[in-house]
Amino acid sequence: MNKLINLLKDRGIKFDLGLTNEELKAAENKYHFRFPPDLREFLSTALPIDSNLKSKRSFPNWRNLDDPYIKKMLSWPVDGLKFDVENNDFWLKSLGNKPKNKTEQLERLTKAFLKAPKLIPIFSHRFIPAEPCESGNPILSFYQPGDVIYYGADLEDYFLTEFNKQKWMSSNKKLKRIQFWDEVLGYAG
Repeated sequence: MNKLINLLKDRGIKFDLGLTNEELKAAENKYHFRFPPDLREFLSTALPIDSNLKSKRSFPNWRNLDDPYIKKMLSWPVDGLKFDVENNDFWLKSLGNKPKNKTEQLERLTKAFLKAPKLIPIFSHRFIPAEPCESGNPILSFYQPGDVIYYGADLEDYFLTEFNKQKWMSSNKKLKRIQFWDEVLGYAG
């Protein structure tokens, strides 16, 4: 983990002390998910708080649980799905026959989303699925269904891709399948 943190520091990312076990549990309780072990280890080793990159916000500040940026990013995926249902004729086969009424479409999508593994923001619009709660979950880059891609086979692969400019999937790691999100990714690509 220290190797990744040093890489990020070399790329201009600033860090605070890692989150305590109590802080991690508080975030999990507030947002109703569990950090996968690899993300938990990363955040408890050092908490990324800033970057010299040009984006307005980058890493969520898990030490400030009332930060509106966290709430915004947690709703980002479903907001993107809803936008595409309303505007781009988006529909997943697993949702069954598509209702003609947009309100019913959105209700069905929302129910499916609430059952899907939550996506935890890592950096900008990059997310890691909370489930299965084990190391090695893939990282998703998520704008809307038309722009959802895998961006790392796991947390380490992602950081090397995002900040070390290695070629995507140069590690040849196998992608873990994630309920619901695999279908969204299949729709997009």
